[in-house]
Amino acid sequence: MLDLFPSREAGQFGRRLKRERGARIPVTVVTGFLGAGKTTLIRRFLASPEGQGTAVIVNEFGAVGIDDALMRESAEQTILLGNGCVCCVTRSDLQLALRALVIDRERGAVPNFARVVIETSGLADRLVISKSDLAGATDLDALRDRLQKLNPRAGIDIAIAGALDPERFVAPSTTERSGFVAEAEHSDGIVSFVLERQQPVEWAAFCRAMETLIALRGPELLRVKGILNVAGCRGPVVVQYVQHLAHPPVELQSWPDQNRDSRVVFITRQLGEAQIRDLFAAVEALANDGAREI
Repeated sequence: MLDLFPSREAGQFGRRLKRERGARIPVTVVTGFLGAGKTTLIRRFLASPEGQGTAVIVNEFGAVGIDDALMRESAEQTILLGNGCVCCVTRSDLQLALRALVIDRERGAVPNFARVVIETSGLADRLVISKSDLAGATDLDALRDRLQKLNPRAGIDIAIAGALDPERFVAPSTTERSGFVAEAEHSDGIVSFVLERQQPVEWAAFCRAMETLIALRGPELLRVKGILNVAGCRGPVVVQYVQHLAHPPVELQSWPDQNRDSRVVFITRQLGEAQIRDLFAAVEALANDGAREI
């Protein structure tokens, strides 16, 4: 007898039978401007019991991923998306990344996970005020009022030094639209580049170069974030700067991957890569000349 319907998924008249859907995987999108504290917030969540079994997708505006390397300390499943924002890659890179995570989980190539966290920039139905420990009560109240006017339907949480109730990460968000009234811009003269070095970095020379850069062009430094192989340190040193604000450096216990090169991502506005490279080269040359004279 001729088999008219060879496919197991085909019905009597050729239509494919619907497969039973698997359990849905909750996805949390953490958004915010450069230097808002998204990575710190997510790392603190991953370190909590509620954060176990979480896959992380990092979408960075930069040529080299820094945040995804830092996330690997806390999450065993981390995927880095290329330059851009999620709104531009929803139907390409992000879709493929989500599918890859699920397929790898089914194959046993990655540990099992029950939720996905996406770090990017954009809009939210829920807002988190980060770095509240650096501001006064009056400033916090003013910011909360401003946010409520911009996004009246979004709930507002306050994180202290990146610490937030883990339940706020996994709690379902509202199905209503946020009603956000501000519009995002994609470029406005913003560029990104990375400085890399294979040899260990002298901390004094790096600090002097950054101090000079901040003093002269601080407003144009939207974000500086990197991992340094500092001479004399066993683990990598994480450095972060936002305009005139320099975060205290942190030495990690171990390198997140096999790459031991120093790499620092710069996101600037109207400030070229060649200018910054020349500044670092000049400061390093002066430091080396001074060391030889001693």
